[in-house]
Amino acid sequence: MDRARGAALQLRPLLPTSSADPGGSEASFSYKENLIGALLAIFGHLVVSIALNLQKYCHIRLAGSKDPRAYFKTKTWWLGLFLMLLGELGVFASYAFAPLSLIVPLSAVSVIASAIIGIIFIKEKWKPKDFLRRYVLSFVGCGLAIVGTYLLVTFAPNSHEKMTGENITRHLVSWPFLLYMLVEIILFCLLLYFYKEKNANNIVVILLLVALLGSMTVVTVKAVAGMLVLSIQGNLQLDYPIFYVMFVCMVATAVYQAAFLSQASQMYDSSLIASVGYILSTTIAITAGAVFYLDFIGEDALHICMFALGCLIAFLGVFLITRNRKKAIPFEPYISMDAMPGMQNMHDKGMTVQPDLKASFSYGALENNDNISEICAPATLPVMQEEHSSGAAPGVPYRVLEHTKKE
Repeated sequence: MDRARGAALQLRPLLPTSSADPGGSEASFSYKENLIGALLAIFGHLVVSIALNLQKYCHIRLAGSKDPRAYFKTKTWWLGLFLMLLGELGVFASYAFAPLSLIVPLSAVSVIASAIIGIIFIKEKWKPKDFLRRYVLSFVGCGLAIVGTYLLVTFAPNSHEKMTGENITRHLVSWPFLLYMLVEIILFCLLLYFYKEKNANNIVVILLLVALLGSMTVVTVKAVAGMLVLSIQGNLQLDYPIFYVMFVCMVATAVYQAAFLSQASQMYDSSLIASVGYILSTTIAITAGAVFYLDFIGEDALHICMFALGCLIAFLGVFLITRNRKKAIPFEPYISMDAMPGMQNMHDKGMTVQPDLKASFSYGALENNDNISEICAPATLPVMQEEHSSGAAPGVPYRVLEHTKKE
């Protein structure tokens, strides 16, 4: 009896472990999906960065040579296009495996890769002291971005849900998401009003518009990618109308997002757009994912705090990387008297005709210059045509002679 009682006591601790096996295997499978999604996103962003640099290299090489071929007739440009499509496909597929809050911040990988590629393939020769002084911020930024990425992957939310039509519809009509959409629509309309009507061309205003559209883009991308993966696995989801609603929203928000980004690139430096855009887009996209897909439900406070710390470190790293880039000096065209053929210079030092209005462009800028009409208005001189009659008034300061076409 004692031996039987001892054996029962030895087996008793094993019972909870065996009952917890399904949960443990499910947890390990979810972490495996997180790892697959993270690796796909890192691979995709890395390949996209290489593709963009290849295409840029192709344009620079053609511009500096006498090759009459167009850029789309070179193998390098087509290789870059193929790699870009491959990278975008990898990023798209990553949304089907990992939570949205994990995939979105990993776009910092493209910034890290671009910085490293720019340092490796630089053409100028630098002394070691000058090289370290110039690129110390880039090295520190890359290190911080890598540390932040590691924390993001390690402490990412572990919520996994099959992207079926019923689940997406249920999330779409839930009151937290409807309230979030109401706030986002009001904020978007206010920003659009100030941008269009009040000419509020601040970079934060434009990139907030991009971020609000981008949050809807990533939400719909995850839904479309998840439903496509389930359909490939045999659980057909393409017969749900919500799939096509999400697909149309994905395309529409991506197109308008690219339009606002194009407008921002015409007014601000690309490095500033990259850093501010990454911070705003990542923050709003994580918020949208937490509201729509309930990414952080069931997560403890430590994991959430470490995940937020990883985001902050990645933000700082991206800011340092982009801050060290060279800022392009915009070209400001003007009209000079000595630049006009056959015209003598009427000033001592070749002063320009166009006055300095302290605008972004000194000529051809689309600005309202009504308040300086007196400065820009040409001087009016008394002009009289030559009269052949004997009664012409003497002392006319200026005369305009009418010439025939033959003369």
